[in-house]
Amino acid sequence: MSKDTSHTAKQRRRSDQVTLSQVALVAGVSPITASRALNYPDKVSNNARQSVLKAVESLGYVPNLVAGSLASSRSRLIAVIVPSLINSVFVEVIKGLQETLEAEGYQILLGNTDYDLDREYQLVRTFLGWSCSALVTAGLRHNTACHTLLANWDHPIMEVMELGKGMDLNVGLDHVAAGRCMATHLINKGYRHIVYVGARLTQDYRAGMRYQGHKAVLQAKGVEAPLVELDTLGSLQAGADSLPQVLAQHPHTQAIHFANDDLAAGALLAAQRQGLNVPGDIAIAGFNGLPLGQHVTPQLTTILSPREEMGRLAAKELIRRLSDKSVYRRQHDVGFTLQIGGST
Repeated sequence: MSKDTSHTAKQRRRSDQVTLSQVALVAGVSPITASRALNYPDKVSNNARQSVLKAVESLGYVPNLVAGSLASSRSRLIAVIVPSLINSVFVEVIKGLQETLEAEGYQILLGNTDYDLDREYQLVRTFLGWSCSALVTAGLRHNTACHTLLANWDHPIMEVMELGKGMDLNVGLDHVAAGRCMATHLINKGYRHIVYVGARLTQDYRAGMRYQGHKAVLQAKGVEAPLVELDTLGSLQAGADSLPQVLAQHPHTQAIHFANDDLAAGALLAAQRQGLNVPGDIAIAGFNGLPLGQHVTPQLTTILSPREEMGRLAAKELIRRLSDKSVYRRQHDVGFTLQIGGST
């Protein structure tokens, strides 16, 4: 194909692109109403919005999000950055965020840090370059460069998963209190030789916060609080592998408080394979309240965190801020529930 022919083809493709005015014509509304239906759905009637959406679908209209954001300094994109996309804990938070935001006409840009704060900084830089309307991050800790970048950004920032002094909005739970809660339960059950097992606590620092709460309760009772830290992130296999390690290092162990349910369930199943009775020979507890823990026998004692609710609440507060309404409050404690099973 010659250069001139190629240029003509490109011009034709551009001219064939559907415009917002065409969408408005098919929908039977004005271009301004069509624009509002796509960008500010709460400002038009439901009938108008549905007509515009049907026209968009039938015509194959694709909005130029970058151009729109340049004009308004705001897009319909919200960046969401989490430590893991294979951990169901974060998947449930994302579900709550996505469903609530999409109902209001927003879409999410999703990033995964692999528990690396330097990677988080790079993702934040990239996403903010897309003129996102808001940012959601899992956690309150950021490296210095990322903290400076966010401090100079003039859009809403929502930090989820933990409770504390955030940069803007915060929805989460008190992990130190959660650790205290489980340790208190184990002490009240009569256990005195209790080991806490976590994985890469420098990266998964919220599990480290739970250990601090756990340790404070045991020390207040005059009981040692040994810690076994694994060099791989929590999984069923890691939990199974950790059981002989714990028993070798601490042969008098009566109970193990795991940093998450994956580790705990893996250890529980491994104990049964080795002929150990749970909780008769060894008690096992976890954190998160995953469905997996309720389908093993005995059912796992755990701390239930309301993850999907956390995502929904965070999204609602962002929507209020983006709609220029006052947020209900800047910080929300979603709490947690001690879920006692037969494993302790």
